[in-house]
Amino acid sequence: MLLNPTASFTLAERIRSPEGAPIGEVFSFLSGLYFRGKLAYARQFGAASLVITTDRGLIDPETPITRDDLIAFSCVDLAAGDVRYTAPLERDIEALAARTTQARIVLLGSIATGKYADILMKALGPRLVFPSEFVGRGDMSRGGLLLRRAREGVELAYEPVLGAVRHGKRPPKLPRLPR
Repeated sequence: MLLNPTASFTLAERIRSPEGAPIGEVFSFLSGLYFRGKLAYARQFGAASLVITTDRGLIDPETPITRDDLIAFSCVDLAAGDVRYTAPLERDIEALAARTTQARIVLLGSIATGKYADILMKALGPRLVFPSEFVGRGDMSRGGLLLRRAREGVELAYEPVLGAVRHGKRPPKLPRLPR
């Protein structure tokens, strides 16, 4: 829908323009609850947030992207360890690790597969942490949890990814919010 050249809603028109639209806004539209939760949580509790891309490493959520950028992102297979993904991410993580030698780095993405966590752990080691309540949750459940905690102003507990249980029993569904 967003890439449809005849789509007339505002975000589609902006993504087709030379100026583009912020990647945070675009990813929030594309993934709905999941990325929206990450962005809201990071803004509520994080000093800085960065988005992992398929071919540009880490970028600020306000970085504008265009339709062509989205198409380029879609041509890179994260799961296969494509060097177009791993090389820029490794470059940026190593630079981040050098700049933030004492800080914890919070990963709000999946730790169940190694496509993010394994690359990040190489440079960050025990400083790479994740919300322990993520274990066993799918994308939408993590997004809902992050949105709730951001709204409540309650930060999640973190634990190092290194040595953590990365797969676990699915926790109970989040209770429905009152309407």
